[in-house]
Order: sequence, then C-alpha cells, then structure tokens
Amino acid sequence: MQRLQIFLILAASIFGFSASVQAQTRSASLMNFSSDGQFVACSNRDSGTVSIVSWPKLEVQHEIAVGLHPEGVAWIGTSHKIACCVYGDDAIAILDADSGKIDRRIDVFDEPYGVVSTQDGHKLYATLEFPGNVVQLDPAAGAVTATWQVGQMPRGVSISRDGRFLMVTEYLTSKVLQISTVDGKVLQTWEGASTDNLARQVVLAPNDQKAYFTHIRSRITSSHGNGSIFPYVSVARLTGEKAGTRMRVPMDSLLGARVTANPWDCDVSADGKRLGVVFAGTNDLYLCRILPDDYVELEYEQGMRLGNNPRAIRFSPDDKALLIYNALDFEIVVLQVPNGVEIARAAVTKNPMSEELLLGKQLFYTALQPMSARSWISCASCHPDGDADGRTWQQPEGLRNTQPLAGLSWTHPVHWSADRDEVQDFEHTIQGLLMQGQGFVKRPLPDALGESFSGKSKSLDALAAYTNSHKSSLSPFAKNGLSKSAQRGQMLFFSASTKCATCHSGPMLTDSQPRAVSDLMRHDVGTGKDDPSELMEPKYDTPTLLGLYRSAPYLHHGKAATLKDVLTQCNPQDEHGVTSHLTASQLDDLVEFLLALPFEDPEPAAKATGLKQVIK
Repeated sequence: MQRLQIFLILAASIFGFSASVQAQTRSASLMNFSSDGQFVACSNRDSGTVSIVSWPKLEVQHEIAVGLHPEGVAWIGTSHKIACCVYGDDAIAILDADSGKIDRRIDVFDEPYGVVSTQDGHKLYATLEFPGNVVQLDPAAGAVTATWQVGQMPRGVSISRDGRFLMVTEYLTSKVLQISTVDGKVLQTWEGASTDNLARQVVLAPNDQKAYFTHIRSRITSSHGNGSIFPYVSVARLTGEKAGTRMRVPMDSLLGARVTANPWDCDVSADGKRLGVVFAGTNDLYLCRILPDDYVELEYEQGMRLGNNPRAIRFSPDDKALLIYNALDFEIVVLQVPNGVEIARAAVTKNPMSEELLLGKQLFYTALQPMSARSWISCASCHPDGDADGRTWQQPEGLRNTQPLAGLSWTHPVHWSADRDEVQDFEHTIQGLLMQGQGFVKRPLPDALGESFSGKSKSLDALAAYTNSHKSSLSPFAKNGLSKSAQRGQMLFFSASTKCATCHSGPMLTDSQPRAVSDLMRHDVGTGKDDPSELMEPKYDTPTLLGLYRSAPYLHHGKAATLKDVLTQCNPQDEHGVTSHLTASQLDDLVEFLLALPFEDPEPAAKATGLKQVIK
C-alpha cells in the first residue's frame, strides 16, 4: 500500500493530476467525481455499497452499505453529499462522504436508476425505470417534490449546465428525450431505429450542444452471431443546422474489423475534445476524438483492453486520466490520456459472491472465448442483469420472445419449447451458430434432453449456478397489498370458469417444474398457429407469471403488446384460458391481478410445498 501511495504521488506530479480542478458531474453513472475533485463515488451493485475513494491517491475512505442493487450516483452540488439510486429498494439514499454515513433515505415509487443534481444542490432529478417517471427531489427536506411521466423505462439522465433541461434515455428503445425541469414536459425527442436497444447512460457535451449515449442494435431477424447484435454510440444534436437529428456511430467500424460488444457507459472530456467508451462484453475501452463536423462525429484514437465487465468510465477533472470501473474485478483502474498507460488500480469492494457464482457471472457477461468466437454477443446481450431485452427473435425453430431469468431455478425446463432441461444445455448455444464459442465440452455434444451436461465442466456448472441465481422482485402494483380490483381478478384467475390456474399453478404460477424428461409438460394454447415460421410442434412450456408488469411483449411470439391482448386478441378460441365470457371490467380486474405478481416472495411457499429447485 505504501508503494502504491508513493507511486500515485509521483504520478500526480508527473502527469499533473490535480484535485483543485472543478469536476463536471452532470451525468448519471455508477462512478462520479465530487465537484472539488477530491473524491470519487463508486456504486457497487453486487455488494450493495457505495465506495468513497480519494483522488488522486485512490484510497477507499468509506464503503457505505446502501441496500439492494445500487445504480447511479451523483454528488449534490458542491457539497460532499451523494445521492445514490438504490434500484432494488426503491429509494434514493443521501450519503455523507466525510462521515461515511447515510443521512437519509427518500422513498420513490419503483426502480430508480439514474440521478443528477443542480449546481446549487437544491434539487435532484432521478429516473424511475418503472413506471417511466422522472422525479424531482429536495435532498434537504428528503422529499419528492414532483413526478413526471416521461416515457418507457427511462434510465440514463444528464442535466444541462443551466439546469433548465434533462436528457433522458429510454432503456429498451434507445429513444432520447429532452425534458424541461420547470414542468417535466418533453421538449424534444430523438427517435431510435426499431432495432436500437439497451441505452443506459447519456452524457452532454460541455457546451450542451450534443448528447452522447451508448446502446446496441438488436437485429432480431438474425440468429447468427455475426449479424445479430452490434455496438453503437449515438449523438443527439441539440443545436445548429442539424438540431433534432441523431447520428448513429457503429463502434465495430471504427477500427477495421475489430469487434466490441455491449457498450455500457461513455464520458466526454471537460474540454469537449474526447469521448471514452467502455464495452462490458469484450472488456474494451475506446478513446475517440470528437469531430465538430455534424457528419462523422467520432474518430478512433486509442483502444485498450480492460478487466472484467467495465461498467463505468470518467475523465479526471483535468482530462489527463481516465478512471474505469471493472465491476466484476471490483476495482477502479486509472489510465493516462491519451496513451492508455496504466497509472494505478485499487480495489473498491470485496467480492460478495462465492467463487463459483463470480466465475459464472463473468462468463455470462463476456463475449470472448470460450463463450463467443467473434465477440459480437454474450448471454447478457439479451438478458442483462437477468432481465429480458423486450425483443422477439427469429430463431431457427420460430419466433421466440426473450424471457427474464427471475425464478428460473424453480421453473425448469428451459426455453419456450422445453427443449433444454438444464442450463448446462446451453453449451449447444455456446458452440452453435449464435455464439460460435469453443465451449466447455468436447464434441460431439449429447442431445440437450439426453445425457446430462451437469458435472462435465466446472465453468459450465458455474454459468448454470449464476443463471439460476436470479430472484423475482415484488411488483410495484402491490406495494400496499392487492387492490380491490386485483382481489377480484385473483378470484377470477383461480376460478373454474377461467381455468387460468390449470397450467399457471403453484407458488411459481406455472406447472413447469424440474422433472424427468419423460414427464415434461407442454401445452397447445393456440398461439403456435400465429407464427408461419414455427417449425416445432405448437406446444409450449408454461412460463411463470411473476414479474409480468415489466416483461412485455408477451407470448412466445411476442405478438401480445399488453396483458389484455393476451386475454382477448390472442385468445379468440379460449384455448389460453377461458376469457371470452368476461366483461370489460372483469378483464380489467384480471389484468390488475396479473400486474401485481408477485405480491409476496414466492420462494418460502415453494420450499414449503416441496418444489424442487435447481441450484446449478
């Protein structure tokens, strides 16, 4: 440790790192500098903590436990107070970096992701992924002062220098919205292409003339790894002749045939001349020159290989260094700008997982060998943090809507067609056309429903253990218990007249349970007829209904945009439950109940009833 301190002091004198330069902290991220440049706050999702790290010595001053799955952090004005979005606990935690304690918690409706502060620190603005809100908060009073409905699943947020507007990204569409901080009105919208997906953070240029944000392109008509998912940085132009237009920059074209995957965060230097981008799938950093031409926009300058799963990037206040947060190495790495020479690294938290779960998560997020040959795609490209990507993919067997992984350990077999009875069977996907990886088991591979893959590879078992570890979050529609409408819907759901619970039974609301291959259950509910490309027989595994409130679209082919569509337009012959006799108000009640699932943790009941759980 003493050597590291001496080295950093020398580095500070050699490279001119300074804590006196005013940092710009106008964009949400997992990592941000305090306005005086003395500290870095870093959010640790797996640990449930926020680390306060000194700059440039890179010493952890405090690690503050904040709750389940913290995401964006922002320094409040020029103070040493920090706002942190505690995504899994539906709260904004206000932290004191000097004392290392929580001042207060501000409850919000659900799923806060990104947060920013006005320069005077009097107001905060946070995105609530569900139900699509931006909230204005008074950090001193500890209160929400305004709530604005702005779009669908907003995540990234950045605030203009004068505090008059916000730039907000929609996660699943990559649409970007300019929102007034006066009344929450949407002032301008930058639409994405229909294939654009997974836009997390957004940063404004120092002059507020452009906004930069990362996302991917999901080409759902391709089930081949070479043409299905692409990395992008898009530029939203706010002023000038091309104001209101958007430039999509394919990051896989910046350096010949060099492919990167899963861009997660980006940052603009204080002088507005450079953009840094981190790729969580291939562990890459691209440093780009920003071209003020409204045409090319970005030019490749330097590339660097990073550690495991980089999720945040920030320029130092003086632009002479880049700080990278390698989330699955639990460390911050400092690189010199522009040559990429490593200056220092420091652990910011301990690994809170078992070694097996950590290995499984690293494999789940990587688009490198042995998981993927061409660096295009990882498991997390479609299932980031265990969620669904909101897409329906054209697979060789037919249309397949991406399902979330929550509760997967209780609901084997896997896939809509129940063609895999264990997660290890995805060795077929890893070595197949989609990922083209080396994999973990030598060919020829046994049939997915034949000989078990379990126990054949430590890495494959670790991947299964992580994939099976995802749990269901309680529905925001049941924060105060089931509403009267939901209670009526519950009675309808379990009634003999609708027969919904015939297949959607038990604590996990599905008859899909780990059992012998000879006893696997699938059902023909009429939806297979709606897909001309379907090649397998039209019988499907019963999906769990837990978490429906945020997993649209619905059904295996994704043709039901809403739950009411599931019960009406997509069920004309009453093959998917008997619903044609229900009145409009009864349908509304049934939908209200479905949106409230789960209203309690299903796992205690699952254990009490003796359901089998697959751990790995």
